[in-house]
Amino acid sequence: MSRSRKITIMVVAVVLTASTPFFWLLGDPDTGQLVAASVQGGTGIAALVWALLQSPAAAPQPGIVVTDTGKAEATGGGRASSGVRGPREAGNGPMRVERTGDATSDGSGSSANTGIDLS
Repeated sequence: MSRSRKITIMVVAVVLTASTPFFWLLGDPDTGQLVAASVQGGTGIAALVWALLQSPAAAPQPGIVVTDTGKAEATGGGRASSGVRGPREAGNGPMRVERTGDATSDGSGSSANTGIDLS
């Protein structure tokens, strides 16, 4: 829920709850007025509690964008990356790779990457 909407609901809830005693002060409260004021107060409290318990809106994940990478070269068991290298958990958001360069690896266990490497 957005912050402005949450604040609006909280303000309305406080107004509903605070105005409840005015129904009793306006005259001789009969059963109908007592029930109406009780429902109004309960609704205000329920709305206030609900608004307070709502989690904030999730921020969009920025994701990973790799563009126009250069040449990556690895030799003798090394690793080379001209893009992005990170843990597998980093790949939860959107990913985009455009116009990557050449990747070359030479030798046992060597790896080269010009895009996204989540290993």
